[in-house]
Formats: sequence, C-alpha cells, structure tokens
Amino acid sequence: MPKKKIELTEAEWTVIKAVWEAEPCAAPAIQEKLFKKTQWTYSTVRTLMDRMVAKGLLAAEKVRNLTLYRSAVTREQAQRGELLYALKHAFNGALTPMVQCLLDTGDLSAGELARLEALIKEKKRTAKK
Repeated sequence: MPKKKIELTEAEWTVIKAVWEAEPCAAPAIQEKLFKKTQWTYSTVRTLMDRMVAKGLLAAEKVRNLTLYRSAVTREQAQRGELLYALKHAFNGALTPMVQCLLDTGDLSAGELARLEALIKEKKRTAKK
C-alpha cells in the first residue's frame, strides 16, 4: 500500500507545530498561542483545525462541550511530504541536484558531513544488488 501523501500549507504548518507542542489541545489554546505571530481570530484557527481534521492531518475528539485536537501525522511524515513535494516540483524528481543544492547552500559542519557520509554508506550496504 502506498504511503499517504502529506502536503501542508504554510498556515497548516503553523497550526500543526503548535499542536505538536501542546497536544491534546483545544482551538482556543492554539489561537492564543499563535495570536501574537499571526493575528488570527478564534474562528480562523477553528476553521483551519477542522479542515485539517477533514484532510487527516489532525484528529478531533469531543469531550463534553470541548473539542480536543491531536496530530494525526508525525513530524517526520510532514517533513517527508514537504521534502518530496520540493523534490517533485523544484527539481523535477531529480535527487542529485537537490542534494547538491542543499550542500551548496547549507553551512554544514564536519560532523554533519560525516553523518551524511555514514548514511550514504549504510544505504549502499543495504541496497538491493
């Protein structure tokens, strides 16, 4: 079965990051947390969160008269979706130019480069011949 395609808008990223930090949480708490940065009203946040439930990004549970939200995707799933979107749209699916771009624009430490080399060596070792 193919993995579920996860693509978040900029607003959804803002909301889900706040949810990851405070789950389970209610929309008023998220609105309060984000207000200084976004100026979003409660109804804006609630609408966004309900749409994210419909998209399968958040799960909602009604507890008496309060709706509690939890993430339905992990940080890693969301990051993977974002990366695959960039790979597909910005690099026409070509991984090497994307990695080259990241290497050219990133200020990588010797430790980070060593970790990348180790990841590539491990992938080579376990790759199907």
